[in-house]
Amino acid sequence: MSPTIALSQDLTENKSPSRFRRIWNRLVVKPIKKQLTKGTSVEKVALTMAVAPVISAFPVLGTTNILSVIVGYILKLNIPFLILFKSLFYALHVGLILVFIRTGENLNGVENIPFSIPELLSKFKADPTQFAKDFGMTALYGIEAWALITPWFAVLFYFIFLRILKKYQARKNLTKEQSA
Repeated sequence: MSPTIALSQDLTENKSPSRFRRIWNRLVVKPIKKQLTKGTSVEKVALTMAVAPVISAFPVLGTTNILSVIVGYILKLNIPFLILFKSLFYALHVGLILVFIRTGENLNGVENIPFSIPELLSKFKADPTQFAKDFGMTALYGIEAWALITPWFAVLFYFIFLRILKKYQARKNLTKEQSA
């Protein structure tokens, strides 16, 4: 059986959920439902879900968990849920580092540095102090671009997630009332 036939059967037959759907339910749907059933407000869950991809896009490798803890503490969010939801966007983090760095460099009118992840990693391993001197400003340019761009997405995501969660909550309450 070809993979496309198997995939289409998974999508059309509801007998057993596809592997993707099982993973999606375990990593996304269940934690969201758990937050809502344990008394967390829809607004807090939507805020956590909106902030997570923004934090995930922070353009400095190895800093997003620390940033999650700080933001979660300040906004009084569920930090483990924030970190879990943020981890779903890891590819976004890696993919946008160069975008934010180039945008920051262009905003500041500086020359673009040559950017190769393996080369940067080897320079960091060879001498972290020299690496910080050579690329510290570049990281700040990336952070500047991130700080200018991502808050708008957080606002957009917040209202999208809030609407989805309120519809879910209303449907859940309607179902609860009908069964009572």
